[in-house]
Amino acid sequence: MKKVLAIILGGGAGTRLYPLTKLRAKPAVPVAGKYRLIDIPVSNCINSEIYKIYVLTQFNSTSLNRHIARTYNFTGFNEGFVEVLAAQQTPENPNWFQGTADAVRQYLWQLEEWDAEDYLILSGDHLYRMDYRQFIQRHKETNADITLSVIPIDKSRASDFGLMKIDQSGRVIDFSEKPKGEALDKMQVDTTVLGLSPDQAELQPYIASMGIYVFKKDVLIKLLKESLERTDFGKEIIPDASKDYNVQAYLFDDYWEDIGTIDAFYHANLALTKQPLPPFSFYDEEAPIYTRARYLPPSKLLNCTVTESIIGEGCILKDCRIQHSVLGVRSRIESGCVIEESLLMGADFYQPFVERQCNLDKGNIPVGIGTDTIIRRAIVDKNARIGHDVKIINKDNVQEAERENQGFYIRSGIIVVMKNAVIPDGTII
Repeated sequence: MKKVLAIILGGGAGTRLYPLTKLRAKPAVPVAGKYRLIDIPVSNCINSEIYKIYVLTQFNSTSLNRHIARTYNFTGFNEGFVEVLAAQQTPENPNWFQGTADAVRQYLWQLEEWDAEDYLILSGDHLYRMDYRQFIQRHKETNADITLSVIPIDKSRASDFGLMKIDQSGRVIDFSEKPKGEALDKMQVDTTVLGLSPDQAELQPYIASMGIYVFKKDVLIKLLKESLERTDFGKEIIPDASKDYNVQAYLFDDYWEDIGTIDAFYHANLALTKQPLPPFSFYDEEAPIYTRARYLPPSKLLNCTVTESIIGEGCILKDCRIQHSVLGVRSRIESGCVIEESLLMGADFYQPFVERQCNLDKGNIPVGIGTDTIIRRAIVDKNARIGHDVKIINKDNVQEAERENQGFYIRSGIIVVMKNAVIPDGTII
């Protein structure tokens, strides 16, 4: 693994996750109460003994830079690092990143400095646990120029993904981007070739790209330098390369979720509360997910009813009911509140008691959730100030709405209260 260099793509503007990406890059979006999305691929790398990690970013990268700097500090006795490479304009290239491949192309001069044999290309907005050592071992065994990590899927979901066909050796021979109808039927493959049982193969006759690739160093450099007009790995570089290079598929038959939309993000977070077997677990001691150590006090629950929920560190909950929800660090919920099927991201700081009391005395709203408030099927971003007797319940069953001037959006029927938003007392949404 010492000869592998990992490159995590920070993604574009994150419009599908807006407004969570209004003030932060996609990989910096909080997840599971205390982590950020970037922690997933970085932790997978560390657990796979890959310690040279670059993160390529372009949009709203301040909070991501801060998180990485505060979280991932390797000792001075090895060459390990997690470093941000932000988009920049140079005399040679005055353009910002134009796509996934172009982002890597613009930093080839930096990547080539390392004594690496393979480049591992990862995405910053997926939820999964993967041992990249097995992935790279398959890459070596097949003498592949490029290896793609793929998941088996059934027909109902297949048209939402980029699909591929393989031959009997596992070599990729054809690609199709989100095919439908007859084109979809043509993309069926025998997935027993990749290790599925005959029964599984019959249920899941399609394979979809996860957006995770490993390239031989010289192959990646050659492909990027000879085709400057091709800016995307999944749509251009890799499909074109399959004609002349050995492109192999590696089957990942475990939980993987692309949480690039509000709907997917919301459901992936709430799924973590399931027992005894959530689809993804943060409780694996052999492959932990790392994040920033905040040294927060334990959470305090005063006469509360909590069912099927995750409560982050440093929370203060008073005489409230929490059901099937995820509460982030420093969440503060006052008496009489009901939180159902919601994701609260918490706060970046504590307000001193005197300041909170002064706010209340002056009719201002302190950070947290005020008394007798009901929140149902919502995402509440960090540092939100929600007054007392507020109802965030989507009373009109609206599917899509943009109310930024009022501090919230509605996406797929899910209310998203924006970071730092103020929701006045008595508001009904």
